[in-house]
Amino acid sequence: MKIKVLVVDDSALIRGVMKEIINSQPDMEVVGVAPDPLVARDLIKQTNPDVLTLDVEMPRMDGLDFLERLMRLRPMPVVMVSSLTERGSEITMRALELGAVDFVTKPKASIESGLLEYTELITDKIRVASRAKVKALSAMAGKHAAAGTALAHVRNPLTSSEKLIIIGASTGGTEAIKEFLVQLPPDSPGILITQHMPPGFTHSFANRLDKLSRISVKEAEGGERVLPGHAYLAPGHAHLQLVRSGANYMTRLDLGPPVNRHRPSVDVLFHSAAVNAGKNAVGVILTGMGKDGAAGMLEMKNAGAYNLAQDEASCVVFGMPKEAIAIGATHEVAPLHDLPARVLEFFASQGSRAMRV
Repeated sequence: MKIKVLVVDDSALIRGVMKEIINSQPDMEVVGVAPDPLVARDLIKQTNPDVLTLDVEMPRMDGLDFLERLMRLRPMPVVMVSSLTERGSEITMRALELGAVDFVTKPKASIESGLLEYTELITDKIRVASRAKVKALSAMAGKHAAAGTALAHVRNPLTSSEKLIIIGASTGGTEAIKEFLVQLPPDSPGILITQHMPPGFTHSFANRLDKLSRISVKEAEGGERVLPGHAYLAPGHAHLQLVRSGANYMTRLDLGPPVNRHRPSVDVLFHSAAVNAGKNAVGVILTGMGKDGAAGMLEMKNAGAYNLAQDEASCVVFGMPKEAIAIGATHEVAPLHDLPARVLEFFASQGSRAMRV
């Protein structure tokens, strides 16, 4: 059975190109197009789509207002179509908070030729969205409120810059990373994060995380010393790596080719952590489609790191964690809301053991 897609965009050109792209695929079809949310509302009732593609900025009703109402009353997988601007990235981050599964960006140059070049990207995201687990917004908000309780300060001398948390995520990861970080105390070990996200959006994402968390969060620039109580997010244009400089851990950006079709790649980050941190690192793999991160996490485990994966029930897409679990790269599998405490408990147990020795 084909994936039924409803396209909502105020541009007739975009609607036409999206329809051409989607209908060119054997496993999906456009069941309707709408120039604004008010028309979309009626078409949703008529066509019962599996996935909605939604423009961020539209007339008559703002895309965010429509998304919020939709996710409260009739939750369904939504892929946002965003402009590559600072305002567009801020709105897109808010859309992901409201429950959108993922987003694609409109090309800056020729819209028609640009979107046609995006065929594989757009259709892949629609396929992933069609299989994603989507919850009603009210239920999500309550869950985040309960899970967002900050954990106590780390006991034992864990603020040593030797200890690190290494995180990888993809589809659904922006909210998962937020939920993980907001629980952490300000004296947490240093954190490096790779989230699959295009250039122009990671800066907004890091700023949003910084405002919500008790730790400091920034988009990695390369060459920073990795400090306790700080998190460094891979920028959308480069792989993030962990390197050593004498006794210090440092960040490094790598402009090499995509790995597992991604730059930044989780495998690249995990591999660097295996080589340079070994048993001082805890690896965390969160929701996401594909296998990026699984091989690198196994390297981390073989180097002495302790690894955790998000469980299927709490994942938007149980792809990356499933792959890591399947090859034996993880030590624990736990719900998202339990992962921060599990990580800190592991570090505390290591600290206690060291003090007894």
